[in-house]
Amino acid sequence: MSLLAVAGVAPVEYAVAVDRYLAEARLSPASRRVYRISLAGWAWPLVGREWPDGASRRRAIPPVVPLALLDHAGAERRLASAVASRQQQAEVRTVHRELSALRSAIGWWRCREWIATDPTSALAAAGGRPAAVRALTDAEVATLFRAPASLREQALWHLLRDSGAAAETVLGLDASSVQLSGRRARTANGPAIEWSARTNDLLGWLLAGRRYGPVFRTDRRAPASTPDADTCPLSGRGRMSYRRAAEIFAAHTRPLDLAGRGWMLHQLRRGYRPDPAASSQTV
Repeated sequence: MSLLAVAGVAPVEYAVAVDRYLAEARLSPASRRVYRISLAGWAWPLVGREWPDGASRRRAIPPVVPLALLDHAGAERRLASAVASRQQQAEVRTVHRELSALRSAIGWWRCREWIATDPTSALAAAGGRPAAVRALTDAEVATLFRAPASLREQALWHLLRDSGAAAETVLGLDASSVQLSGRRARTANGPAIEWSARTNDLLGWLLAGRRYGPVFRTDRRAPASTPDADTCPLSGRGRMSYRRAAEIFAAHTRPLDLAGRGWMLHQLRRGYRPDPAASSQTV
């Protein structure tokens, strides 16, 4: 059988179909990695299993899923339940990105007639936050700030609380934009953010004289494909991603959350108010 003929044969497994889609998709290396993580994540709800939590998700091996399962009548119900669950655990942008990746892959597979239906067609886009999610109280934040977390995490959490800026904005800060003397920093696409004296001390210790590279860095050296702008020129460590920051925050706050799920980074933002319309949105 020729290679062309093999390439045209519909794969049996979902994971193989994901590999074939990503091999052909016009994505940057960074986007391809994000798509792979998102698409792998949908394997659990497709077989009726819970999505792994936090850091365990990064190490978990997805279950084997027949691609034909996407054509089964129960696939739409399982995915709807998974989206509703994810909206309780992750930022709206994250859920939207994960669902968008799945929709793109499904569209590609349908064009090749590997599957016949789209179980995501009836799902509403993740456009709102459930009304039950609220801002953290001052007492909850005070408890969090006493937690035995690393300097990096405490600096990030304090800065989010003080500035009210989005986590993506804060994680995108570079050392060159931070003005410790004025307790402020320039942002890439918005107004400058400011913070308290306590947060200033934490940032000063975190930067330890660094003037270039990401303020918030990963624990390991960045892959060779990481853009220079997201790599520390001194240590070679990469910029911390929102996904990783959210996982760490959830893990630290799970013991403090009465629901046992852990809190979300956006709940730290002072003055945050859930969208009242979000409670009327269904998936």
